[in-house]
Amino acid sequence: MTATKREVSIHSRSSAFICGLILLGSAGQAQFRAGAARREITPTEPVPMWGYGDRHDALSTGILDPLHADALVLECAGKKLAIVSLDLGRAPTERSLQNIRKRIKEEAGIEFSFIAGSHTHHGPVLELSDEPGKGKGKFDAALRYYPVLEENIVAAIVEANSKLTAARMATGTVQLQGFNRNRQTRIEPKPVDRELAVLRIDDKSGQSVAIVVNFTGHPTTIPSSVLKFSADYVGAMKSEVTSRTGAATLFMQGAAGDQSVLPDDPHKGYEAFGKALGDEVVKLASGLEPKDVANPSLEVKEDRFRFSSRIDLSNPMVLAAYQKAFFPELIPNFVDEYADGVRPRLTVALLNGDVAVVGVSGEFFANHALRLKARARVKQLFFFGYSNGYHQYFPTIEAVAEGGYGADQGVSPVAVGAGEQIMNTALIWIYQMLGKIK
Repeated sequence: MTATKREVSIHSRSSAFICGLILLGSAGQAQFRAGAARREITPTEPVPMWGYGDRHDALSTGILDPLHADALVLECAGKKLAIVSLDLGRAPTERSLQNIRKRIKEEAGIEFSFIAGSHTHHGPVLELSDEPGKGKGKFDAALRYYPVLEENIVAAIVEANSKLTAARMATGTVQLQGFNRNRQTRIEPKPVDRELAVLRIDDKSGQSVAIVVNFTGHPTTIPSSVLKFSADYVGAMKSEVTSRTGAATLFMQGAAGDQSVLPDDPHKGYEAFGKALGDEVVKLASGLEPKDVANPSLEVKEDRFRFSSRIDLSNPMVLAAYQKAFFPELIPNFVDEYADGVRPRLTVALLNGDVAVVGVSGEFFANHALRLKARARVKQLFFFGYSNGYHQYFPTIEAVAEGGYGADQGVSPVAVGAGEQIMNTALIWIYQMLGKIK
């Protein structure tokens, strides 16, 4: 592919799992297969909305555009990985995540997954639970929604698995100007992750199966006063890409803790911004040439960490302040979540020996991803934030020292330096998978 002005370049317990089982094709070679599917996940009843504290417990009043679960299943020499894009503010709660993972393993033999929210601020609250004072009796519609959400996510993954077909793949990146900014720091130069990265999957006939889009920027282009569900710019982007390529389109949010999008002229509003981003995705993806995977392989490692909290949720005054800022039934569920400290999850996969995927369960600041990409030295590194859980903000150490939203303890309860420790662990795992560190 010829370079343009857009600077295109193509290219539980801790345990490691390596593709040891071999699925052979007709030519006796290990196979790389893929399949994709979609399910709608929009709530059908009024429920509290996620993302803006000033809404408190106000219920949704309708739909701007539907929310979806988009699933891609990849099979590498007999081992399966699910990548799931959700038009939600966050990934499912720990209980829901484990229910989903248990079912897809039993029903489709899928052992590994990246299940991530796009971080739209116009999705439903997911944290309520079926206990007095935590949601039961007041927000029963939300409680009815949760098992339906799980069912639809599982259905999308299982259907994608049923569509597995021999496939080819390609990855590519471009640096986009004028699409996002750093919203936190006042120190120049402000770190901004301008990388748009795609994973394009075609079947053997050249028909598009899926395009995974990895971009960084808060989907907060719709005012908090609008109490209607929307995938924000992400939904408009996916519609644009799918309509023009025929591919299932998945959006995986990056390290967007301190990154906002710029929905101003010439692409003002979430629909125009999504269409403009979709146009960039199509340009990039159409210039890639998916190739047969000569030696498909998959190695995955996952662990949960435990960090101390910077906030004392046992303090009645602290609890009262959070209940006033959000709403009373929500906060006891966070108390339960952090009873054993802040427990973020890190998931790292090495696909076909040269494409790394790093998933983290929180809002990591952009410099975490930028530094990891520079240090990993792989063909392509995809950074999936809001993945396999949600544990709020993970600022860099220097961001904590500067202060500001996302860096202070009110929304970032995790111990200072937690993000750096997780990124260092991800880097070590990648080099171990590459065989460069024993």
